[in-house]
Amino acid sequence: MKTVKFILSLLFGLMFINAGLNKFFNYMPMEKPTPEQMKVFAAFGELYWLMPLIGIVEIVGGLLFIFPKTRALGAIVILPVMVGIVVHVFSIDKSTMGMSIAAILFLINIWIIIDNKEKYKALVK
Repeated sequence: MKTVKFILSLLFGLMFINAGLNKFFNYMPMEKPTPEQMKVFAAFGELYWLMPLIGIVEIVGGLLFIFPKTRALGAIVILPVMVGIVVHVFSIDKSTMGMSIAAILFLINIWIIIDNKEKYKALVK
């Protein structure tokens, strides 16, 4: 089980590091956006600081998520981004592939949070 957790955490972390780096270097091809997605992207463009902030959070959260010692912190750091991804995919994107990937990543994130619940107890005392 420890090996499975490490492999999933490594893949999860690398996916978020890749997504964060893409916010800065735009190297991944993107499908043609729908008119509804264009509105969302235009709104994001108005908040010029939002995408770089999300990119930094994805990179830092992904790095933290990879290493067992910092995984609990990485899971909490990446959670707001993960919630945003799930909301976007299930409300605007609605592609089967996107929904599947978002659901799997969200479940991995929640699993790691639950697995580390003892580490969070001091925060909520």
